[in-house]
Amino acid sequence: MMRWGYVEIAAAFGLCLCLSHLTASAEPAYVSVVRKYVETKVKPMVNVAIVKKAIEAQNTKFSKISDMDIQVLDNTYRSEVLAGGWQMVRQLLNKPVSRYLKSKQDDSQGAIVEFFVTDRHGLNVGQGTITSDYWQGDEDKFLKTFGRQSDDIFIDRAERDEQTQLLETQASFVIKDENGQPIGIATVTIAIDAL
Repeated sequence: MMRWGYVEIAAAFGLCLCLSHLTASAEPAYVSVVRKYVETKVKPMVNVAIVKKAIEAQNTKFSKISDMDIQVLDNTYRSEVLAGGWQMVRQLLNKPVSRYLKSKQDDSQGAIVEFFVTDRHGLNVGQGTITSDYWQGDEDKFLKTFGRQSDDIFIDRAERDEQTQLLETQASFVIKDENGQPIGIATVTIAIDAL
């Protein structure tokens, strides 16, 4: 009789572990809505020549860039954003690919709050607005997409923006060249309330 007690306890414990895993991995409701928006609206905006050629050009330009150079570029950009100097920022925002992303962001009727693409190092190639940093290569948006060579859309946790009070999330995915090789990522910050 005691043996069955242990078996039942072990079975119940195993069932609890299975159920707790299912509960923990359940997606928040906004994830499917954001994923659909990215698949149907954002990916077609990114899979165009102006975006891919800009990324490929930067990948060629920075083909031998060192980790130290990446840090210098990122620190320079961050300093400019804080100080308001903006030489590097202005150059980036004036690129044709950035103007293209800005136009798509503006056309989104408030759904896209931020829109940028990176090269294979995670360095910004084009951006619709000023980002807080230039290098995304150490962040989940890059590590969980390009870093894993994943075809999945990475959707980050939603948070309420303190200034706008909008509920926002970031969605990121790998951009591939004509041969299907990963060349960079696209990231959009989406105002969930506007979808």
